Amino acid sequence: MGAGLDLPLDKVLVGDCIETLRALPPASVHAVFADPPYNLQLRGELLRPDHSKVDAVDDDWDRFDDFAAYDAFTREWLAECRRVLRKDGTIWVIGSYHNVFRLGTALQDLNFWILNDVVWRKANPMPNFRGRRFTNAHETLIWAARGQEAKYRFNYTAMKALNDDVQMRSDWHIPLCTGNERLRDASGNKLHPTQKPEALLHRVILSCTQRGDVVLDPFLGSGTTAAVARRLGRRFVGIERDPSYAEAAMARVAAVEPLADDMLAPTPSKREQPRIPFGTLVERGLVAAGEALCDRHRRWTATVLPDGRIQCGTARGSIHAVGAAVQEAPSCNGWTFWHLLRRDGTLKLLDEFRQEMLAGS
Repeated sequence: MGAGLDLPLDKVLVGDCIETLRALPPASVHAVFADPPYNLQLRGELLRPDHSKVDAVDDDWDRFDDFAAYDAFTREWLAECRRVLRKDGTIWVIGSYHNVFRLGTALQDLNFWILNDVVWRKANPMPNFRGRRFTNAHETLIWAARGQEAKYRFNYTAMKALNDDVQMRSDWHIPLCTGNERLRDASGNKLHPTQKPEALLHRVILSCTQRGDVVLDPFLGSGTTAAVARRLGRRFVGIERDPSYAEAAMARVAAVEPLADDMLAPTPSKREQPRIPFGTLVERGLVAAGEALCDRHRRWTATVLPDGRIQCGTARGSIHAVGAAVQEAPSCNGWTFWHLLRRDGTLKLLDEFRQEMLAGS
């Protein structure tokens, strides 16, 4: 997990994102979260009927002369992000309908491999005051690996646990940033027009990094990425061109108390557990040759053979192959299909034996 020694860890670097990225060492960060300029095409759609401005992005950095200029800028910063990203790292890019399709094209042109597009459904979207369009109630996040063959990290078990033990879907229902979480200036106005909710970054960072990993945000803004990274025991590098935003972000991060180490232990994943052949259980006498296995409904009964295979009727092979054969299914996880039929008539799932071995190793 080691962080690069030359990285300015846990700092907000004030300056142009492309120039600052060029100064970072290659293959040095584990994840990137980027919330780039939207390149808004129609500012009038963000006005109330009386033409007073609502929560519009109206900074100079969001203005480009044309699509060609925006595309050139996008490819330049994405290329630098790809250079500093480790081979096993991933990038998250968020956008609205103004720019997300151009971002996706640039990612693919630069040989990133798109893993998912995630729809952030806003629980409390801003209404469309002029009544000429649908209420824009979502933004899109693109999650991509550095290349097609990259062995990237995905904390599937943690995401499933976060979603009440149901597979996490690609539509996330999360409210906009409001209340005490929203940073404000001395006059009580919103400090940053597009401050992202911490709940969104919590899910992003938890999904693809582990404790001690480095998260880079080239458009840090109000510092949400850095604050959540610090709370979750990750390191961060933030880049922000506006000194007032950078100052507010560092003050925000300084107030964050990281979670205790014992709370940040990775959620165990079955894919990352050591492989134990069923034959090992037979060798050690935990399941003896000649004993009977059956499914939980006791429809099929198989006999354990001395070499770790099992036999059910004419089907003979591994616990997985025989399980698939009797069900006429393309595949089967024998560990969760077969049970040991004990002498008292009760059943014990084979996977329980495996977990006991792992706990004792």
